[in-house]
Amino acid sequence: MRKEASSTQTLVSFSVRSLKRAVGFTIAWWIISEGDPRSWLFGVPFVVLATTASLLLTPERAWRLHPIGTLRFAIYFLHQSVVGGVDVAMRAIRPSMPLEPDIVRYRMRLAPQHARVLFANTVSMLPGTLSAGIDGAHVTIHALDKTLPLLESFIELEERVAHMFGEKLPKETQALGSCELTGGEG
Repeated sequence: MRKEASSTQTLVSFSVRSLKRAVGFTIAWWIISEGDPRSWLFGVPFVVLATTASLLLTPERAWRLHPIGTLRFAIYFLHQSVVGGVDVAMRAIRPSMPLEPDIVRYRMRLAPQHARVLFANTVSMLPGTLSAGIDGAHVTIHALDKTLPLLESFIELEERVAHMFGEKLPKETQALGSCELTGGEG
């Protein structure tokens, strides 16, 4: 009985994923073809092949985005992108602004790989930072000014990414992300 229920759930899940992707590719084809009905001679095979390929090549997601967390992250991202762009522009046109570059290693509290990758990619929009790589739970970041409040910025970003994916981060003080200045060494 339990095996039948599991098989049914798997079939329903696969059907829903297939339908969502087919609808997405159908809409994409309709936009690309500007709604020309004659294009469906090529569009139908495209939708079938694209749906099949996407199901074979991309695994089922084991994570979900939380709408409120995603909205908050989007607003934060837009704000920080503007702040980061202005900061870099000001440093470029005002040589008197401080510039103390360094390489920083930050230990992330995020567990899932997809959340870590988003964190590392998003770090680059924070003022004066550029992600240079991920190694396990550590991300290497180039900072234009090591005197900026880097640890606080990284912790806030990490909390926003966690909330977006509905992940609970460790609360203990020793478990907070940590920064290590490397003196320019990678």
